[in-house]
Amino acid sequence: MRDNDSATVDESIAVAGRSSASAPPPAGTCAHASAGAPVHTDPDGARDGGAGASRRGGTVLAALGVLAFSLTFPATAWGLEGFGPWSLVTVRSALAALIAGGCLLALRVPVPDRRYWPGLAVVAAGTVLGFPLLTTLALRTASTAHAAVVVGLLPLTTAGFAAVRTGSRPSPAFWGAAGAGAAAVLAFTVTRSGGALTTADLYLFGALLVCAAGYTEGGRLARVIPGWQVIAWALVMCLPLTVPGALIALGHESVELTGRGVAGLLWVAVGSQFLGLVVWYRGMAAIGVPRASQLQLAQPLLTLGWSVLLLGEPLGWTAPLTAVAVLVCIAVTQRARA
Repeated sequence: MRDNDSATVDESIAVAGRSSASAPPPAGTCAHASAGAPVHTDPDGARDGGAGASRRGGTVLAALGVLAFSLTFPATAWGLEGFGPWSLVTVRSALAALIAGGCLLALRVPVPDRRYWPGLAVVAAGTVLGFPLLTTLALRTASTAHAAVVVGLLPLTTAGFAAVRTGSRPSPAFWGAAGAGAAAVLAFTVTRSGGALTTADLYLFGALLVCAAGYTEGGRLARVIPGWQVIAWALVMCLPLTVPGALIALGHESVELTGRGVAGLLWVAVGSQFLGLVVWYRGMAAIGVPRASQLQLAQPLLTLGWSVLLLGEPLGWTAPLTAVAVLVCIAVTQRARA
């Protein structure tokens, strides 16, 4: 629900172009992170999470996040060749948490104020645990093309969560272009998968909801806490669950250390679970959740491209037409007032 604790706060989730001389420095990776304390400003306030973040720079960062996420489903398919679904999810989260925790310790980053913990818990539940688990369970029986329906609907769902959470009101042109792009991607992916609803679909739609909630809350927090710290603390919060879960899962599921299986695990742990989310949250903080989420309209098509190259899945003639439609919609949403 919309927060009403201040009459002066900005209702938008993230307003591009504002900066402050005292705001935390850009924090894309550990090497660029500040060891100082996070800026403790209300997430609905007017402060940005970084200094001098331009709309163009935020778009580039969000696009890099989309590129990293586009490899998640093919990498998960590789990981399932060597690990069971529960082992893959818990081990990937534990590995990512160890990397994130190491960065936090090395830079002596203080624990965020308690008022941020509920938001971090939402990020943890949605992006660290919920989305990886539900999509991995779905990919046991669904192809990566079928699973792409999730990211086809994710931009609209994320924008909707952002509007409800913060009271922001994107323009009709924004919603029209977003809806058209999502419809194009959804029609493409569902047609390729035959349009039949299965148990995998239930997993995918559940993943869609929890991920949108995690993205929205993460975008809010990334305005006041450096983006890499948002996902880092969310990962660390899950360690009491992921480490015991990994030990139990590895003891009950068969493991075969193949090259593709290990490569898939390493990518979803380091690329998707940590580095991708670092640049994604940073980008959302700069340009806003609704606008950043529309960049994900390109993600299903990128995923399909990786599926052809890495998994040998066939690609139909409709892909170029859908790609053009998606690019047009992205151009419109980037120019519409959000």
